[in-house]
Amino acid sequence: MTPEEDELGRYSSQLELEGWTDAVQQRLASASAIVVGAGALGSAAATHLSAAGVGRLGIVDGDEVAARDLHGASLHFTPDVGRSRADSAAAKLGLLNPDVQADAYPVAVEGANAEAIVAGADVVVDCSSSASTSALANRACCAAGAALVTGGTRGLRGFVMSTRPGRSACRACAFEDRDGPLEAAGGALGAVAALVGAIQAIEALKLLTGIGTPLLDRVLWLDGADWSHTMTPTSRREDCTACAGLSAQPQSG
Repeated sequence: MTPEEDELGRYSSQLELEGWTDAVQQRLASASAIVVGAGALGSAAATHLSAAGVGRLGIVDGDEVAARDLHGASLHFTPDVGRSRADSAAAKLGLLNPDVQADAYPVAVEGANAEAIVAGADVVVDCSSSASTSALANRACCAAGAALVTGGTRGLRGFVMSTRPGRSACRACAFEDRDGPLEAAGGALGAVAALVGAIQAIEALKLLTGIGTPLLDRVLWLDGADWSHTMTPTSRREDCTACAGLSAQPQSG
């Protein structure tokens, strides 16, 4: 089988989608995405982005694989305990799709490095379980003009929103830079995190391909307890500490 035939087979299902042309697939192959956090959310998001053929994936996580990660983080296996989560995830992604360059960045996102981490990315997928890390990623994306998909879970609940800096509300506009919106609830279910991470991947693919309508100026809330879901509108705030200084641009997908 030639490389071209292998690629055609690998992406054949999504190439049958309306509007998903060879040119769109090539656009993905040229795209760069950063996934912040390689836990349950990040494992799901990165897996789907790699499988879809996003050309370069950067996996950012300063922690090591722990036994508790095995409950939900599908890119980590029992022998990986003690290994860098970024290295472990990148290794699996390379096996999943050799077309994709999966780079590991075993560092924590901090004020001093946040902008450097997102530099050059077409989209950043915030899968961190830390509200402070999410806030830093949001600020860095606003400064760099990079699209951002942020999400989170607690208990059986989860949320996802997308941002195009200067065009739509950012995370700080929606949540006023306070602690995460689901911070009060405890515990986590791996299957819920996998679902939310998959939705984050869908959002990132929408932003990269222009197919579909991203969650701009909207927050999607899900509750796995009863499958209720709501869509909360949001908008840019003039006093936002992250994006208020950005010039307004026309809204688009």
